[in-house]
Amino acid sequence: MTDTEYLDFAEALLKAVESGCDRINDETDADVDNQRVGGMVTLTFSNHSQIVINQQKPLHEIWMATRAGGFHYRCVDGQWLDTKGQGEFFEALSTNATDQSGTELRFTP
Repeated sequence: MTDTEYLDFAEALLKAVESGCDRINDETDADVDNQRVGGMVTLTFSNHSQIVINQQKPLHEIWMATRAGGFHYRCVDGQWLDTKGQGEFFEALSTNATDQSGTELRFTP
């Protein structure tokens, strides 16, 4: 994957996370604040817990930090997959956001 391809895929992922927060806030009673600074998005839940998602440009990865730990993802055939075989990014984001917020939250690509 070229640097340009990585940046395009990574940007699409971050935009999907942001639009997912907007959709969740519009359609549910959940309050998910999202702040974007460059290649990093921080999700803050009403209980003040956070999930941080950021680009790791030199590695062509996306990293996600949650209460459950840190996870690294690489784009394979259009899907962001955990580098240790732990599944797909949006599935993991949904699971961790649900656990941290106490409300079922679903994120999609």
